[in-house]
Amino acid sequence: MKLVFATHNKNKFNEVQRLLPKHIELLSLDDIKSFEAIPETADTLEGNARIKADYVTQNFGYPCFADDTGLLVRALNGAPGVFSARYAGPNANANANMKKLLEALKGKQDRSAQFETVIALNLKTETKLFRASAPGKIITERKGVEGFGYDPIFMPDGFDKTFAELPIEVKNKISHRGKAISQLLTYLNTL
Repeated sequence: MKLVFATHNKNKFNEVQRLLPKHIELLSLDDIKSFEAIPETADTLEGNARIKADYVTQNFGYPCFADDTGLLVRALNGAPGVFSARYAGPNANANANMKKLLEALKGKQDRSAQFETVIALNLKTETKLFRASAPGKIITERKGVEGFGYDPIFMPDGFDKTFAELPIEVKNKISHRGKAISQLLTYLNTL
């Protein structure tokens, strides 16, 4: 089965590819020659996931899934949330986003946060949604070199290491994306 994961992010693609069984051939947007950025114009994670999945299905005809993930920080009223990837501006990178977040949390006692992921799967004529979260906290300085995005400053509940310090096998079992992909796979296995 060929299935498109609507992403240009190679780190995210590789992380998800490790979770899929061999009978699913995972394709990225680059693999199907979709090189333009798909505008994420919704004000919810679900809305952005649907926009990306629908774009691929309508323009390329492939079964597809797309995710949108946000980091919700309690002391910042849920920010950066749906704007997590562009928190420091439209062309910001992970370092700029982490720097802005750490600045915003200076002096805050409550550093609790959670990642949330919504996956939209377009298969045949219907869309299925899968949601998962990973609670934790934002630490005061970066630790670790694995992962991507906010991983070096996010420490999941029950661990003394950040997502960027944990082995990928451990991260995939406890992360928001790993849990949402697990739900997706459970569904695909029923077909």
